[in-house]
Amino acid sequence: MDSPLINSPVKHWCEFEFISKTVKNPNIHIKGNYSYYSAYWDQGFERCVVRYLHDKASTAEKPIDQLHIGNFVCFGAECVIMMGGNQLHRPDWISTFPFDTRSFLPTGDTVIADGCWIGSRAMIMQGVKLGEGAVVATGAVVTQDVPPYAIVAGVPAKVIKYRFSSADIEKLLSLKLYDLDEKQILKMREELQTDQLGNLCSYLDQSL
Repeated sequence: MDSPLINSPVKHWCEFEFISKTVKNPNIHIKGNYSYYSAYWDQGFERCVVRYLHDKASTAEKPIDQLHIGNFVCFGAECVIMMGGNQLHRPDWISTFPFDTRSFLPTGDTVIADGCWIGSRAMIMQGVKLGEGAVVATGAVVTQDVPPYAIVAGVPAKVIKYRFSSADIEKLLSLKLYDLDEKQILKMREELQTDQLGNLCSYLDQSL
């Protein structure tokens, strides 16, 4: 399935952009080919979702916080990833105005692991790390790291539930699903589109 051109008018809510095909910023690192920005009606992922991230490469003299995105990540329309480490204002100074680069403080890399789902108009703040399979509800503002397979909601976002039991989450993480070849993952779509972890484990035992 092809993604639409960035500047073409959106004709349907399910149109999307495979971000590995469109992102050029050297400070955005995308694993694999299947993470997408869904139902966008703006100027696309790099232009509108990722905020305040320079398109110049990071150097030792001028470090820039990095954005790492896993594979099979779903980004909802108008979500925002704040990358303000090199653009933050200093609330501890008399003036918050950035007169020079001393105002720019690193906050650390932002990491969105494999299989996450970011809801429409959610906001991921600087330096946050989302674990594998995490879900961010629509309109949530994420200010702290999110554990694997947790669902967070609210402002600021808090864990409201986990997608699976702790034992099943531990098992899922041990499988290292997203380290498999993409073609292998696509072959498992029937096993992945259920809540039956046992069936997935049996499939993997037989096929790997």
